[in-house]
Amino acid sequence: MAMMYNQMGLIGCGLMGGSLALALKRAGLVKQVVGYSKSPSTTAKARQLGVIDVEAKSAMQACAGAELIVLAVPVAATGETFKTIRQFVQPDVLTMDLGSTKQDVVQAAEKQLGWNAQYFVPAHPIAGKEVAGVEHADATLYHGAKVVLTPTPATAIDKVEQAQALWKALGSHVFILSALEHDSVLAAVSHLPHLLAFAYVNSLLGRDESERLLRLAGPGFRDFSRIAAGDATLWRDVLLANRVEIAGRLRELVLSLQQFQRAMHAGDADALEALIRKASVARSQWHD
Repeated sequence: MAMMYNQMGLIGCGLMGGSLALALKRAGLVKQVVGYSKSPSTTAKARQLGVIDVEAKSAMQACAGAELIVLAVPVAATGETFKTIRQFVQPDVLTMDLGSTKQDVVQAAEKQLGWNAQYFVPAHPIAGKEVAGVEHADATLYHGAKVVLTPTPATAIDKVEQAQALWKALGSHVFILSALEHDSVLAAVSHLPHLLAFAYVNSLLGRDESERLLRLAGPGFRDFSRIAAGDATLWRDVLLANRVEIAGRLRELVLSLQQFQRAMHAGDADALEALIRKASVARSQWHD
């Protein structure tokens, strides 16, 4: 059974953090949310929308008295945030993040929290929208979503169990991986696709007839390029944080592209159809 939390300290009142706050409120798992964002206007908007109940003037103020602390900040800001709030990461508090990369987050926790890093459970809910901002926060965002926890061998077992119970109570499907496994898998199925979408759209914009191309674009463009509308700052940080794993997956992709290139150059219809069919069957059998 998931615990009931009297107070949640939310650092970062954007889409992801705001959606979690709303989901926990709707599930009756938290009584009060104290929120802080770097931008005071964001914190104020979160309060006006009912995402948080109290506006904090600092990350420390958001954490004071909290039984649940959630970092919903860009991954590049995780280390500095831990440094600021380390006195509040204690045995009687569950602390989690929502970052899209995990090796860097674990390293930041170990560096800044020291012994108390054992009370922190790294988490990545694989969910989101193309639009950012607390105004798009959605209480149902994590229902049915996959959530990956990446505890280290030093992470307290009771905190991992607590985190699992919380996410399951929201209707999420919880997986446990190492930070390295997480970053390798997500490089392949999330980070690389985003990189490709950004690069593909930019390749169109670099052409003289880009306006005409986009005017004539249809469902294929819409479906393939959808994730290119993602938040630039968030994805900048993710791509940099996981660049080693992404680079390895990118090399694999280049080899796959070369197979198609060779088949088309040779006019080898059978080879080209076999490559397409292999992908088509795999995609048609995949279910989210």
